[in-house]
Amino acid sequence: MYREELKFSLWADFIERDYLDNEFKDLINNGTINGATSNPAIFKNAILHSPAYKDQLSALTHLRSKEKYEALAIFDITKAADILKPLHEKGDDGYVSIEVDPFLCDDAQATIEEGKRLFETIGRKNVMIKVPATAAGYIAMQELVACGIPVNATLIFKKEQAVSCAKAFAEGVAKNGEKVDTVISIFVSRIDRAIDAQLKENNIEVALSGIYNTADIYNTIQALNVLGCRALFASTGVKDDSLPAHYYIDALLAYNSVNTAPIDTIKAFDANGTKKKSLPITQEVIQAHFQKIASIGINLDEVLDKQIQDGLVAFENAFSDILKEL
Repeated sequence: MYREELKFSLWADFIERDYLDNEFKDLINNGTINGATSNPAIFKNAILHSPAYKDQLSALTHLRSKEKYEALAIFDITKAADILKPLHEKGDDGYVSIEVDPFLCDDAQATIEEGKRLFETIGRKNVMIKVPATAAGYIAMQELVACGIPVNATLIFKKEQAVSCAKAFAEGVAKNGEKVDTVISIFVSRIDRAIDAQLKENNIEVALSGIYNTADIYNTIQALNVLGCRALFASTGVKDDSLPAHYYIDALLAYNSVNTAPIDTIKAFDANGTKKKSLPITQEVIQAHFQKIASIGINLDEVLDKQIQDGLVAFENAFSDILKEL
């Protein structure tokens, strides 16, 4: 665990085969990270641009595109899980996430079936099945947790989504009868990229909206106190060169939380981050910023809804690109 006294974990938001054999192990051995996450966009970049997959692909020519993708992804996730296993066995996370087919986001039963199949095929206890936070996704989350499968609820931008995830996890744990580890992945920096230009034009401080929205959701998750459930802060790499690379990790350092970030962001934080607890932020401070946003005509609910839809489309497009190439 990166900060034991805070129960704060730092996970790498990256998967690629050569990296798993080399730098990934170093980051774990150095105590820099204690978990990893993946998504269709990450696998797209790895599979389509790294030569490390060439040999395995040459042996998969008889398979359909999705079967090829799953064979490649499962190999990597299994490798990552095995490398992380010693951490998991001593109770220090050691999780790696794999996402279900994003085109199943509105089909609860198909998501459940694929989540179970992936978990059983990989056969590692320290794998989290990643499920988008949609109406169908909440049903799938409950069933997967009830079966004892760790779940990473992804693409959370709104408090209502987080509450639905937490409720699904609580009901799943109640059915299972034992603690099942889960995370609620709140996306941060995309909100700032969506509205900061308007805020700057109106002399409102930028690079705070994503943080305050996340802090608001974090407060809610902490208050719900679901057994085994933590907030995870995702999309924490910066796109604005005026910000330190580790800005969003510094700003969201919190008790009982996880931050998953790109490798360069993690290295910057490890070398230069303040490493001081940043959350919780009071509701008064959060609401004051939201009121400033509303005062210039920005409907934050609409912004967040658009981010959810754009995120789903981005994952679907990445998945489609992989399948077309394979």
